[in-house]
Amino acid sequence: MRKIGIIGLGMASAPHARSLQDLKERVQVKAAFSPSAQRRKAFAETYGFALADSADAIFSDASIDAVLLLTPPNTHLDLVRRAALAGKHVLLEKPLEISLKRAEDLVAVAENAGVKLGVVLQHRFRPISTALAGLIREGRLGDIVSASARLYNWRPQSYYDQPGRGTRARDGGGVLLTQAIHTLDLMISLAGLPVEVTGYAATSPVHRMETEDLAFAATRFEDGGIGAISATTSAYPGIPDAVDIIGTKGMARIEGAKMIAHFHDGTEEIVNDGALGGGAGADPMAFPHHHHRAVIEDFLDAIEGDRDPAVTGREALKVHRLIAAILRSSETGERAEV
Repeated sequence: MRKIGIIGLGMASAPHARSLQDLKERVQVKAAFSPSAQRRKAFAETYGFALADSADAIFSDASIDAVLLLTPPNTHLDLVRRAALAGKHVLLEKPLEISLKRAEDLVAVAENAGVKLGVVLQHRFRPISTALAGLIREGRLGDIVSASARLYNWRPQSYYDQPGRGTRARDGGGVLLTQAIHTLDLMISLAGLPVEVTGYAATSPVHRMETEDLAFAATRFEDGGIGAISATTSAYPGIPDAVDIIGTKGMARIEGAKMIAHFHDGTEEIVNDGALGGGAGADPMAFPHHHHRAVIEDFLDAIEGDRDPAVTGREALKVHRLIAAILRSSETGERAEV
């Protein structure tokens, strides 16, 4: 049985904790830590996991195989470095870090140490996502000519009133890096990484915040395909995210918990997930934990099978490069290479 330590017991810890309870036959939570004594107490009372009184206690425990890092983005590089020095594998909540440079440094640290780095981008594990990936792999949509992504979330001002939320120093950005990263990563996993973007990003009058709550971009892919990206947290009351793939033999859309594909021969294919992959409305955690459990299962399989996790740090760098290019284009007013 694998033994894991958890560092960070804030809002993001709930689906992970429920997943680890489900997987108690495979993995033991040896210790969990937060700098907040109140959070440690609440976490232990809710989930029954053992606690540590410091992160050092987790990193120095030789019986712990891996750490699950659920801390703010600006802490990730330091914590991954400490885990790597201790020879522990890392499952890291998105985003990798607050800047592309720090994200690249983080990935290099894990690779140089020979530890596995998995990234929590759970949308790839939804049944509707794997179904669409299968259709593309089998050639049923033909050649892809367009790929687009849309995320219209709602977050009230109280969400951004939390200390550090939506700041460059702690979160690294706004809607793109915090919310849309999941939808953009899914689009990339299906259609590849765009090579060029023309982007716009702004802070709307809906929110008082440092970073963007509105972003739009036109994209161009290496094979000539084009697409569009739109993302916001100012769309009340929020609607499910969507990814559209248009091919020479048909079109497919993932929207919320449903995937529907229409083919030129008149046939169609529909898959229902039965569970939305993220909270589009005011409660960002209003979703079940099944997809997080799939991420953790894949991570455990990667350790036991000595293979890469499905979403490695280097794979996650792709969406970071896309987001950085959109923001760079918005700042310069020019097209940006991804």
